[in-house]
Amino acid sequence: MSNSTTELPTDTDQPESEPGTGKMSFLEHLDELRKRLVHIAAYIAIGFAVCLFFSKRIYDFLAVPVTQALPPGGKLTFLNLTAPFIMYMKVAFIGGIFVSVPFTLYEVWKFIAPGLYRKEKRYIVPFLVSSVCLFLLGGAFCYYIVLPPSCKFLIKLGASFTPMITIDEYFDMANMMILGFGLVFEMPVLAGFLSMFGLVTAGFLWNKFKYAIVGIVILAAVLSPTGDAFNLMLWSAPMILLYIISIGVAAVFGWKRKKKGLA
Repeated sequence: MSNSTTELPTDTDQPESEPGTGKMSFLEHLDELRKRLVHIAAYIAIGFAVCLFFSKRIYDFLAVPVTQALPPGGKLTFLNLTAPFIMYMKVAFIGGIFVSVPFTLYEVWKFIAPGLYRKEKRYIVPFLVSSVCLFLLGGAFCYYIVLPPSCKFLIKLGASFTPMITIDEYFDMANMMILGFGLVFEMPVLAGFLSMFGLVTAGFLWNKFKYAIVGIVILAAVLSPTGDAFNLMLWSAPMILLYIISIGVAAVFGWKRKKKGLA
């Protein structure tokens, strides 16, 4: 009689990175999305309330690029009594978005985390730090590098006239540009996530590089307040650089996927 034993199955053959949570239904995904959006709205509302107390200081800060470009003693104007109040509301709202960025991005991470492997969830700290830094860097780049020459060019273009720039006109343009640059600077983070799931590769991004340049220039021409070559360069150059960085980020995550045998 043999003493053979039956070996019990082990989990050594299982993937090293297993999903940390079970599968969610479509309705559960919708409920999770609703919960995250409610949290994000609450964070922005709290940031808005805080920034409302400092809206005058925030206005003074944001108005520097245009006021320095105006003739000595020049100020922005308003055409109706409620315009300053609405403008301060807009300033506080934009400030609230920037203040709540870390919490907003954390909610984004919490929404996508159930679809990640346990090892991939360790990227939460690099994700939050890089996302927040890039968003703030994009806004700062627009404020210090793009806005001043844009305002100077536009006001110099109308040197034959008396400038009467309204607060609504300037802040709508400035807010769009600052938020736009903040979002554009998130390109490497987006590339990292897409490559993490195998949706894009460094080779794919590199092969589409020439098309990306054309698209970036077109986007810069649409978003730029002026159509001159200098401002197009100010808009296009950082986006092209970010695209190149995104290729490098995708290459790193692609290498990790190949190492795990997922690609």
